[in-house]
Amino acid sequence: MPTSPDSHDSDTTITVDIVSDVVCPWCIIGYRQLAEAARQSGIDIEVHWHPFELNPQMGEEGENLREHIAAKYGTSDEDSRSARERLTQMGADLGFTFNYADDMRMVNTFRAHQLIDWAEQRSPDEGHRMKQALFSAFFTERRDLHRIDVLADVAASLGHDRDEVVAMLESGERGESVRQRQAFWQQQGISGVPAMVFNRRYLVTGAQGVENYQEVLAQVAAERAEVTS
Repeated sequence: MPTSPDSHDSDTTITVDIVSDVVCPWCIIGYRQLAEAARQSGIDIEVHWHPFELNPQMGEEGENLREHIAAKYGTSDEDSRSARERLTQMGADLGFTFNYADDMRMVNTFRAHQLIDWAEQRSPDEGHRMKQALFSAFFTERRDLHRIDVLADVAASLGHDRDEVVAMLESGERGESVRQRQAFWQQQGISGVPAMVFNRRYLVTGAQGVENYQEVLAQVAAERAEVTS
């Protein structure tokens, strides 16, 4: 894979570029599995989040999540309920709370990505914190991540200036940056999420499970050790 324009090198840390959307349940599942794999393996990772919109044409009012999934994927009510139960259990096993409800809504995430981009410009750590907070805001608290006031509240909860965030989102000043970053990954063939690129060379798609991520990390670490020895 080509080098991401906002990735960094390290002699000992494995860089993981994760392309994802904040309304993608498998994205937070995959990340939590990866983080657990890194913890169990004792391998340091540096995560960089990159924007992807699952529903770029989603309207201002959003859509009922269950109805949206049924229309998009042809999923029956029973299959949808089973999938939500499975995700809820997987999340619980990884320390994340999915709080699904029949009236939960799918929303437009372009502003959420602008907020993450804004935080990422301050530091990768701030971008990571914002991404995690937005995952929780959507899946646990069922908040509308298209609303500027909701996004500003999330940012303020992390210590950011609420008025500054409102002004940034109202101006759309980070919109072009998000579009450019989305285009970069789409040009590399990324069409679904989560998509993880390890050390800018190895692409792994989907939530692969802790054991599989351990194998990937071990292989990447071993290769780096061979190159640097």
